[in-house]
Amino acid sequence: MDKVQVDILGLSTSPHANGAYALILYELEGSRRLPIIIGGFEAQAIALKLENIKPPRPFTHDLFKNVADAFDLHVNEIFIDELHNETFYAKVVCEVNGIVQEIDARPSDAIAIAVRFGAPVYVSEEIMAEAGIKEEQKEEDEAASEFVSEEGGIEELEAPLPPPGPGAKLEELQSALAEAVQSENYEEAARLRDEISRLRSSS
Repeated sequence: MDKVQVDILGLSTSPHANGAYALILYELEGSRRLPIIIGGFEAQAIALKLENIKPPRPFTHDLFKNVADAFDLHVNEIFIDELHNETFYAKVVCEVNGIVQEIDARPSDAIAIAVRFGAPVYVSEEIMAEAGIKEEQKEEDEAASEFVSEEGGIEELEAPLPPPGPGAKLEELQSALAEAVQSENYEEAARLRDEISRLRSSS
């Protein structure tokens, strides 16, 4: 399976996102970005490590790192390898005593572990092609790519606009998505992507 190495571009949130965050990944040798909606706890765990802030007591992911170090377990890589029913799936590829194991995980937990081990993160080419957003200078009326949340839900990027009604046309949603991408409003983009996915599924 072809895979693309990615890194963390950043985290963003919205007061209307019910505590959820958009984790933005970008490919190292390309122009695509992959936004994934994650929970607040996982976002905090990732952000603290990125900022080299040590909490007074270890988070769950810190505990995993401490246990792994105690038993000489090494995390080789993280691989976001599946996307089913608008939900991402990942694997933590570990090695101990020369034996390699793949452990299923949510992408948010897997990446929180990756930043603690300094492990590389990969996304399958199929997922990047389906859910990645190509960063280009586009006119506001051009259609933008789609992206998917971790727990499910395809949404599209657009500027802050009132939620389209159920009868909104696909073209209108795609235009709104393009605006959201331009303004880097990833939460709204995710919501729009979901709506477009539903329209396409029902048509």
